[in-house]
Amino acid sequence: MRLIGTVAPDRPLLVVALPEEAAHLDGGLPVLLTGMGKVNAATALATVLAGGAHPAEVVNLGTAGALKPGLAGTHEIARVLQHDLDTALLEGLTGRPMDGPIELAPAGPVLATGDRFVSVDAERDLLAARADLVDMEGWAVAHVARRAGLPVRLVKHVSDEAGDGAVRSWQESVDDCAKLLADWARTRLV
Repeated sequence: MRLIGTVAPDRPLLVVALPEEAAHLDGGLPVLLTGMGKVNAATALATVLAGGAHPAEVVNLGTAGALKPGLAGTHEIARVLQHDLDTALLEGLTGRPMDGPIELAPAGPVLATGDRFVSVDAERDLLAARADLVDMEGWAVAHVARRAGLPVRLVKHVSDEAGDGAVRSWQESVDDCAKLLADWARTRLV
């Protein structure tokens, strides 16, 4: 975890998993580098929010795998769910509601978050029945921000096709994705 800059109530906080994804952000806004996965993302954001000033909003920027053919570009997420937590089973087991999907915007793709880098066609195809994109931090960032009473946006750029060959595709595309995410932040965040 590393916070670059100062969190202030009149500016958004950019939350990014890896330095590679934040490589082209210009330093105008504070950036929280969380590390990969839901636990790292939740812990880092909760630590920063507990330590002082809250931002105007939380904006999670990062790469995502496409679960369906033809998905490319930068997307603001409408709904995010955890793909590696069986909420229905746990609700039946405990008789209590679990934290399910989080609604973020009226339109846009559905993001599935889980602690696995999806790099097998069969797993991608199963996830495609429930979501459009997959990442490893989005749901955790949205969950912590909502619990803190803060507005949150998830913005993902497609880096790979979340199947066979995704590891190599991500490594080859991450720098271009970082440039496009930085452009999005420069043009859409004040």
